[in-house]
Amino acid sequence: MELDLSPKLAKKLFGENGGSYFAWCPSELPMLREGNIGASKLALEKHGFALPRYSDSSKVAYVLQGSGVAGIVLPESEEKVIAIKKGDAIALPFGVVTWWYNKEDTELVVLFLGETSKAHKAGEFTDFFLTGTTGLMTGFTTEFVARAWDLEEKVAKLLVEKQSGVGIVKLADTFKMPEPKIEHRNGMALNCEEAPLDIDIKNGGRVVVLNTKNLPLVGEVGLGADLVRLDGGAMCSPGFSCDSALQVTYVVRGSGRVQVVGVDGKRVLETTLKAGNLFIVPRFFVVSKIADPDGMEWFSIISTPNPIFTNLAGKTGVWKALSPQVLEAAFNIPPDAEKQFRSKRNSDAVFFPPPN
Repeated sequence: MELDLSPKLAKKLFGENGGSYFAWCPSELPMLREGNIGASKLALEKHGFALPRYSDSSKVAYVLQGSGVAGIVLPESEEKVIAIKKGDAIALPFGVVTWWYNKEDTELVVLFLGETSKAHKAGEFTDFFLTGTTGLMTGFTTEFVARAWDLEEKVAKLLVEKQSGVGIVKLADTFKMPEPKIEHRNGMALNCEEAPLDIDIKNGGRVVVLNTKNLPLVGEVGLGADLVRLDGGAMCSPGFSCDSALQVTYVVRGSGRVQVVGVDGKRVLETTLKAGNLFIVPRFFVVSKIADPDGMEWFSIISTPNPIFTNLAGKTGVWKALSPQVLEAAFNIPPDAEKQFRSKRNSDAVFFPPPN
């Protein structure tokens, strides 16, 4: 049975007062289970507070919209409270405890992409909340809580029963959350919209790559990531990951067309991508995109911290490395056709501006 590669939107799992939590389900996007990839999205309203939790998966978080505050506790480390805003990427290794808070009018939206090879369910994140009606404290009896933390019975009872929210709650306007510290951002977050560009092609596109050099924690997460902005009408060269990595792409803004070619030269996907879509390119499959007039922007994770890609077209394309005779024989074409094929795209790499 062929895998369904068509892009999908996230489904709401829970949340009412304070915000909502969404996820992509393996039943609707089978490549999640196949590739051991999880994907979810947190949306917090003003004064929305996502309760402290840890996960069974390592992840990369990416702020899609708004600004807010995040609390991050690495194993055997103190809490780091950081200011977050649109374009921030944050690496979240195994064992990290996080909370998220929005004190602004604009909704705070955070995307989570990660790998689930050690998760309870392939293709899904399982979050373990510390508090709330589904929290870990709720599962213990008052006696155990009182004994573990050396508390009076009545205080232990409050810890077990008082928080009635599920995952997300709304705090009072007057409640003061801890203030973020600038120094806490070092090594914890990188703003992909402000970082130096790794690729910049006029009228073509721009790329910022997230790797162990600019955000060392991604090495612990085991994932790489990038933010790609494709200008209106521009094309992204057909290419593939040559180190067996999966590419998981979330469309942040705009729209465009995509084609994916797989085994036996079969086109396995041809569709239009729109903002909010998630789609996954299988290992070694070749993908190419053409942006609509308004352009297209996407954030991707790649299932290795320092990925290597091979492009088929452009000045760095593999065809340019092959000799003319090999191309003539491989395509079964005359020399004049081979010369035209070789003479084109000698100055363009990765992104191709729209035709004049």
